[in-house]
Amino acid sequence: MTANAATRLLQHYVDNFRRLPWRSGPGEAPPDPYRVWLSEVMLQQTTVAAVAPRFERFVARWPTVEALAAAPDFDVLSEWAGLGYYARARNLIACAREVVRRGGFPRTAAELRTLPGLGDYTSAAIAAIAFGEPAPVVDTNVRRVIARLHALAEPSAAEVTGLVAALTPADRPGDFAQAMMDLGATICRPKAPLCSACPLAIDCAARALGTPEAYPVRRAKPLRPLRHGTAWWIERNGAVRLVRRPAKGLLGGMAALPGSDWGEQPQPLSAGAFGTVRHVFTHFALDLRIEPRLGPEGEGWWQPLDSLDDAGLPTLYRRAVRVALDACRQARAAA
Repeated sequence: MTANAATRLLQHYVDNFRRLPWRSGPGEAPPDPYRVWLSEVMLQQTTVAAVAPRFERFVARWPTVEALAAAPDFDVLSEWAGLGYYARARNLIACAREVVRRGGFPRTAAELRTLPGLGDYTSAAIAAIAFGEPAPVVDTNVRRVIARLHALAEPSAAEVTGLVAALTPADRPGDFAQAMMDLGATICRPKAPLCSACPLAIDCAARALGTPEAYPVRRAKPLRPLRHGTAWWIERNGAVRLVRRPAKGLLGGMAALPGSDWGEQPQPLSAGAFGTVRHVFTHFALDLRIEPRLGPEGEGWWQPLDSLDDAGLPTLYRRAVRVALDACRQARAAA
């Protein structure tokens, strides 16, 4: 990929860039590093369409890193509910407080990597977009673009990073990073890439071979083991019992229905069970059975049924609540 190709890519970005709430337009002043950092954390394993409205809610509630650092943990975790990968939210809180302790965001990728929860990609993205450092920004989309440009079947992380570093212009690293991300997200897609609309088509070795989708080689995903657990629906006087999950581990610190530990062995479905929901985590799938119970389980609180939407339940437990409420409505209708 030549300097001329990089220029074509940047012009394509100017003409087609996605207006997103955390971005500055091409040629505009760099965005607030707080907004860049927050968006990049939210976008990990989550789509732009899902993140955009949630990002706006976050910054309306906590417009600065100082405001977020001062927020109670539970408020932040509750606001994060539904975005998934809840370790991100815990790291978000820790990182905000460390940034405030230091007096602001570091300005280089190397220094940013010392903050809680920031890896190579996020650090480079903040450094390039917010501070103008020509740091090589490599996400999944960028890796795919580079692999196809050079017809690399299984490029190593170091190889891709080196190629991106060689291409990143010193004067517009933020625009270049976002141009590469957009190219991979909207044109150089995993399947059915839009090669006819690509500003780099004439430079692409994979396209010249006629097999762009073959690069990079997609590794088979390992089968996820299946675990089993039970959530208990304990209802009293128009409220349901909720608990807080342990701070460490999956869904750490989040509101939840009380229930059993999650194990490998399924248990027989009781006659009174409301139903089961299956939820897929990164490394395993979970079948969560929902059963009614009479007494409270563990430390917790009574959440009014008409304010369950305000409880900050993660997706797994929101689905379990829907199953329980539907079963209760059907039982009342049949009575």
